[in-house]
Amino acid sequence: MDDNCVLSVLLPLFIAVLSLAAAAKTVLPPVFILGDSIADIGTNNFVPDSKARANFPHNGIDFPNSLRPTGRFSNGLNSADFLAQQFGYKRSPRPFLSLNATALRKKKFRGINFASGGSGLLDSTGQSFNNQKNVVPLTEQIQQFSFVKNNLTALMGAAATKKFLLKSMIFISIGSNDLFGYYHSNSSIPKEEFLSSLVLAYKNHLKTLYTLGARKFGIISVPPIGCCPSQRIFNDTAGCLEELNNHAVAFHANLDALLCKFSTEYDGFKYSLGNSYEMILNVVQNPLPFNFTQVEAACCGAGKLNGETYCTSDANLCSNRDEYLFWDLFHPSQAASKLAAVTLYRGGSQYVSPINFAQLAEA
Repeated sequence: MDDNCVLSVLLPLFIAVLSLAAAAKTVLPPVFILGDSIADIGTNNFVPDSKARANFPHNGIDFPNSLRPTGRFSNGLNSADFLAQQFGYKRSPRPFLSLNATALRKKKFRGINFASGGSGLLDSTGQSFNNQKNVVPLTEQIQQFSFVKNNLTALMGAAATKKFLLKSMIFISIGSNDLFGYYHSNSSIPKEEFLSSLVLAYKNHLKTLYTLGARKFGIISVPPIGCCPSQRIFNDTAGCLEELNNHAVAFHANLDALLCKFSTEYDGFKYSLGNSYEMILNVVQNPLPFNFTQVEAACCGAGKLNGETYCTSDANLCSNRDEYLFWDLFHPSQAASKLAAVTLYRGGSQYVSPINFAQLAEA
């Protein structure tokens, strides 16, 4: 067979292979992240008066190829980063407050992180008492999302923007700071009444996002916050504060019921609820299979269990950071955040329901 004949046979085959490869290329879903410090990748760095920051050492000591802390409440990457990785990204999209008009008009725009450390479902949660802005509450984060949608509409048109948002993943991790505030304020409001107010706030936030065009929601519920080092120090035995954990359990039950009802009332609404309470408690009670050797104390901090101060350059710092469940007095280590993200993405119904995040992306 001469060269021309060989070429005539192989060329169509080569083109077919290229076509199949192009068709098989994964199209990454746009990712929008809202919430608190579990997902904050530096939002509060751009809030001038915020005291809820982590843009100083030893924070970020293990962050890839970084010479300075990024603002993540972690020794490295956090849950937002690892979730984004599960969907094919290098790490979380950039903070909204770090973006200029040019960045928001990029044709390859693939998402934004709005999360702000210290924020909550209630606008008052995490704010200063001197009228200075300390955090970006969820209400304002959603307003920022609305601004982004308007920009996209101006750039792409209404129909294309609607299609873009239909396939977008909306991740929300919030509620812990509301419960911390309620518990430690010794409020006279009955627990059931307070939880109802949180769920109502959550419902209103979801309705607003739905009205803006969001349809796929990956919701992360409140972990066993009574087991944080900062809360264990209030227990003479250094055990978890079970009353605070009970608040988290009740919140999850209420949120589960809300999402189930919401999905029947709003056409096209799809969700996946991550039970971070069960995920983390499983590690606390059975750490060794997950390669953790310390689940009570913080890696970075000072005082009892390193849980009395935030992580600073003067704080105690552990060397075996991947063996610690907690990075500081409130927040998970990079290793713990990675485990949580993988579980949310691929986990079974005991940890994420009614479907996991991977199934949500395909729904």
